[in-house]
Amino acid sequence: MTDPAKLYAQATAAYNQKNWRQALELSMQLLPQAPNHAELYYLAGLSALELQQMSQALSYLQRAVQLYPQRADYATQFAKALSMVNLSADATVVADRALTLLPLDAHALDTLGVIFTRANAHERATALYERAVKLVPQHPSYRYNFAKSLVFLGRLDDAERELESCLRLAPDHWGVYLSLSELRKQSLTKNHLERLHSLLPKGAGNPTAQMNLQLALAKEYEDLADYPRAFEHLVAGKLAAGSMRHYSPRQDEVLFEKLIQASPEPQPVGAGCSSDEPIFVIGMPRSGTTLVERILSSHPDVHAAGELQNFGIALKRASGSRTPQLLDVDTLERAREVDWQQLGEAYLASTRPDTSHKPHFIDKLPHNFLYVGAIANALPHAKIICLRRDPMDTCLSNFRQLFAPASPYHDYSYELLDTGRYYVLFDRLMAHWKQAFPGRILEVDYEMLVDMQEAKSRELLEFCGLPWNDACLHFQDNQAPVTTASAVQVREPIYRRAVQRWKQYETQLTGLKELLESAGIALKP
Repeated sequence: MTDPAKLYAQATAAYNQKNWRQALELSMQLLPQAPNHAELYYLAGLSALELQQMSQALSYLQRAVQLYPQRADYATQFAKALSMVNLSADATVVADRALTLLPLDAHALDTLGVIFTRANAHERATALYERAVKLVPQHPSYRYNFAKSLVFLGRLDDAERELESCLRLAPDHWGVYLSLSELRKQSLTKNHLERLHSLLPKGAGNPTAQMNLQLALAKEYEDLADYPRAFEHLVAGKLAAGSMRHYSPRQDEVLFEKLIQASPEPQPVGAGCSSDEPIFVIGMPRSGTTLVERILSSHPDVHAAGELQNFGIALKRASGSRTPQLLDVDTLERAREVDWQQLGEAYLASTRPDTSHKPHFIDKLPHNFLYVGAIANALPHAKIICLRRDPMDTCLSNFRQLFAPASPYHDYSYELLDTGRYYVLFDRLMAHWKQAFPGRILEVDYEMLVDMQEAKSRELLEFCGLPWNDACLHFQDNQAPVTTASAVQVREPIYRRAVQRWKQYETQLTGLKELLESAGIALKP
């Protein structure tokens, strides 16, 4: 028999060398000989976590916490694993306990900050990031997380200070350059163009560097109204970003075809969950969903819960599908047999404790448009609001945006014509949902909302069964955190500068315009 102490030392060494698989295998080999060794379960759990083997990670980390409940680092990593599988309510309970334990070092504080960020508890997250920065001020990633959280809270000057501090510590923290460019509108007298151009040669051959630097340059040249140069950098940045992805337009075409073909039949109201709490704000990304969320959440009876992945996860679990994709043909086939009431109740429960303290909450995940049929059946009293914006502006805005790399929804956005093709799929799917579930969806025209703010805001509130409240006209005063790409813009009153932005790039968008027109998409004059 191998000496347990030697085996444990080998497993620890493998983990420290980032050989996660060997560390996990050695730990598992040793566990039968040491069934009550908390540190060994912790090591196995951390290794499984690095390998994204979430079932094992949760099991081993939970056992480590049970064996040694006084360790903050054990509880922190268990909370992280729970958060990674979108069990946010459970994760925050464990995270709260971790905050009462020791050792609570900067790494633990930063990790707990990420957990609270994922749970939409942004004030708590910001406080934890700040504590981590104070403990280890020379750690650039702690400062970056702190800065991003400050942006969510609208503290833009503080965020700028932290981002510049991050760059002084780590000039190759490439994402910081893009964050700084996006923080405010640049001017001829105050911009980062010289610094960004000087860095391009240093980032040659590095897709991450090129992606962030080129997109930062695109943003700043657009701010200065140099649109040809802005578009040139935009294409270069998206090309670098796309080189790190493997997108198949055909895969999306198959999925959308299946969504229509396997569309659920409308069910009687009694077949679903009785709650009228949820308000789903859906649509293509960058189409005004955040604006509508801010208008509605300015009402005292409405809470903005953020962009929740919860419904898709609840449907996946209810379907029994074991495939790695959150939504695919297998999931859709199996979802035909779900219990709609149980699905609605599971979704609602998964949003706690962040929801329930106000009569209504907004789930603003734009891509919930994929799930309209299931939402309508599982939550027959929920409201569904779909934003529609000028198709050309929508496609350009998606192409301009660098979405979260881990997102399963935005791979189309790295190439302009792929973005156009995806818009066509979206348009056809929404036409299907409106026909299949008449009266369930309120479509809101973004441009009309901008031009007739009060009239359209009243229409929104009436659809949601809410009495009028003047605060909805002053959404820019809403202090709730914003975590989307519109985090900076929604701190301002309503504006028209995003309307027909595509005209600034009309020459460069000829191919997109032809693609949309040939697909029968009605373009605005």
